[in-house]
Amino acid sequence: MSLIHSFKLVLAPPHPAGKPFLIGGAVVAVAGAVMPWTAAHVVAVLAVLFVLFCFYFFRDPERVPPVLPGSVVAPADGHIVSVERVAPPAELDLGAEPRWRVAIFLSVLDVHVNRMPVAATVLRAAYHKGQFVNASLDKASDLNERNAIAIGLADGRTMAVVQIAGLIARRILSQASEGRSFALGERFGIIRFGSRTDLYLPPDVEPLVRVGQTTIGGETILARL
Repeated sequence: MSLIHSFKLVLAPPHPAGKPFLIGGAVVAVAGAVMPWTAAHVVAVLAVLFVLFCFYFFRDPERVPPVLPGSVVAPADGHIVSVERVAPPAELDLGAEPRWRVAIFLSVLDVHVNRMPVAATVLRAAYHKGQFVNASLDKASDLNERNAIAIGLADGRTMAVVQIAGLIARRILSQASEGRSFALGERFGIIRFGSRTDLYLPPDVEPLVRVGQTTIGGETILARL
């Protein structure tokens, strides 16, 4: 990654989901700065640091999806922690036949905006309450709070994307409502403060990646249809 690219990533505008945190932190910083007490000034400094962290965490850079036909791109930034055949979440009604799942773990330093892996239409969206164990663990796919999305391709095949809350994450946001269509790499949601995103490929599609690889949401090719 070039130095210019790194600067563009850091200076990317924040996602709308970060506005409440940015505004709240700024208000506390200003209020603390105008107070005459030393303790208030300390609070102001901490608030400024919090605002800077939120600017970094909620950054929402533009991404350029690949033009290679049939590309399935990563739905999130992070690193791959699991590539295995498992049944998709039962709440999506996609059957019990195992299909390849690529699990991506997002640390607090990664971009947390989720993007559509293919051009598709949302068939079903199901929110499941659960625990908040470490999202890097394999059991997080079954135990943790999650938002599962089934999507239909133009050729009739189906896929699934699951937003999973992590040890720190407590809020999953999604605009993937049933019946809505998305373009390849289009934003559809965000998970606050550390999380995981699982991608379930069609039954006849195999992944082109392996555990340990780093992904860039909307750009890294995970499979070919």
